[in-house]
Amino acid sequence: MERILFGDNQFFGVNHMSEEKARAQAMKFQDIKAVIDVLDAAYDEGIKVFMCTTHERIGEVCDHMRADPERYKDFQFYPCMPYAHKYANAATELGILEALRSFLPEEGAFNVMLKGGMSLATKDVEGIGQLLIDAEMKMFQGLQTPVIFLQNVVTDLLLGLGFKEAFRIFADHVKNKYNAEPGFITMNMPKLLDVLEELGIEKPIVCSNINKIGFRMCGGIDTYETAIAGRNFRPVAMSVFASGAISPKEALEYVCKQKKIESIVFGASSRQNIRQTKQLIDQFLPTECGTF
Repeated sequence: MERILFGDNQFFGVNHMSEEKARAQAMKFQDIKAVIDVLDAAYDEGIKVFMCTTHERIGEVCDHMRADPERYKDFQFYPCMPYAHKYANAATELGILEALRSFLPEEGAFNVMLKGGMSLATKDVEGIGQLLIDAEMKMFQGLQTPVIFLQNVVTDLLLGLGFKEAFRIFADHVKNKYNAEPGFITMNMPKLLDVLEELGIEKPIVCSNINKIGFRMCGGIDTYETAIAGRNFRPVAMSVFASGAISPKEALEYVCKQKKIESIVFGASSRQNIRQTKQLIDQFLPTECGTF
């Protein structure tokens, strides 16, 4: 994985500390050109990975990248699926089966739809799971997607339900069909690691909140630090700034001291903030982080 990943929360009005800031960001990025301009700034600063949800507007970003393959030859997407609101809205408008069909890949759509219908009829959970993954990946056709993440809204729901086999279904399909590494986003990293270890998923990529004040870190900082230092997985740190509660320097210095963290994901709305964050990571990496 790349050590610095660019996230998308700012593009869709997500701010866990301030609804006012969230609304302002959503207004700022109503025009897809504003989103592209920020992504171009990040790319030009040397950040090659966009870790994004499968929000329908990301399809416009994908179209833009496909239209200029030479410019974006090193650009990678790390899709995070599913985008729950998209499915909820479509199911409300179209019904469950028609909603699924509306997201299917064009190539071989009939076979996939047939498989999906049979899966629903026979309660073939694995078939349904594969169908949903394929639906989410439709927008990324022809683009580089070396890592594909399961969103925390589903990861943590499955953890709570005890439906462990779903993680194996996701991991196997991502590897076999997309030649990608499976990743898992969670708000409860220690519990997820226990389950993935039980399933035999070796050295998994796990993205979770990791920050100096324990913001949204289920189980507390000590539990996370112990897991990062001693367990066999590939940590990705998100919410490192705790939605603005920690200064960039202080936040990144703390995260970089956790030597086994492989990647840091952050969002920003301007080239200046992107450059500052990348410079701080580069500054702390040689002396504090070792090698991600």
